[in-house]
Amino acid sequence: MSTAHAQHAERSSALLRFTALLAVAVLMLYPLLWLVGASFKTNTEIFTEVGFWPSRIDFGSYAKGWKTSTEYTFATYFLNSFLITVPRIIVTVISCVLVAYAFARFEFWGKKLLFSIMVGTMMLPLIVLRLPQYLMFKELGWLDSYLPLIVPSAFATDTFFVFMLVQFLRGIPRDMEEAALIDGCNALQMLLYIIVPLLKPAIISVVVFQFIWTMNDFMGPLIYLSSVENYPVSLALKMSIGATEEVEWANVIAISVVALIPSVAVFFMAQKHFIEGAASSGIKG
Repeated sequence: MSTAHAQHAERSSALLRFTALLAVAVLMLYPLLWLVGASFKTNTEIFTEVGFWPSRIDFGSYAKGWKTSTEYTFATYFLNSFLITVPRIIVTVISCVLVAYAFARFEFWGKKLLFSIMVGTMMLPLIVLRLPQYLMFKELGWLDSYLPLIVPSAFATDTFFVFMLVQFLRGIPRDMEEAALIDGCNALQMLLYIIVPLLKPAIISVVVFQFIWTMNDFMGPLIYLSSVENYPVSLALKMSIGATEEVEWANVIAISVVALIPSVAVFFMAQKHFIEGAASSGIKG
């Protein structure tokens, strides 16, 4: 009887946990479900109904929203977003891996001081840097181009990623590196053939973070881009809201749903490695 009672208590506890998790999941996902449902509603329905289920399913809002009120479709703006995001991810991974490797594996004068300064810059509000950066890029003639959004990342200015990679590297034993050093490998060969494969989960975490942050970035493109044909999705969405006196919110919401798809797809494709990288890099509480 005691065994049966224990099994019953265990099943009840599991059911209670499942119910609680399901309730939290529904609560967290409801805004997203409402967003998808609202893309099929009229303006009146959007502002009068709390439920997410539309009265009819019509993809006309997606077609109208995709065309925009300008001479360009959202295909142009999505392409622009990828022209910013992909190069930025590449230079971020290369620069941050190199800097993190140096901090984690080499001893040099001022290492602790430089690392402390780097960590300190993570606490610096980005708005403080906007004006001097703008003036610098203006002098370089880079305004209304993607260079101000990409080139800084080539110098490991995304210090959060450097810190994350350093924490991950500190958890990797040096046995394989010492063996490779005895076999005659230099520092660059060890980085390419030993460290980078071991860093795969952390690198994928960097890619996911940078992809989502760059795709969602609004202030950077707003400051540096002035030509409509160069706008990414984030600016194009804002432009579609203010283009007419009466906003067709279903059209805007429909394109917002489409704009979420790349970030959600990248996250789910890299979910396993992303969670592993985050858990192994000291981000966990």
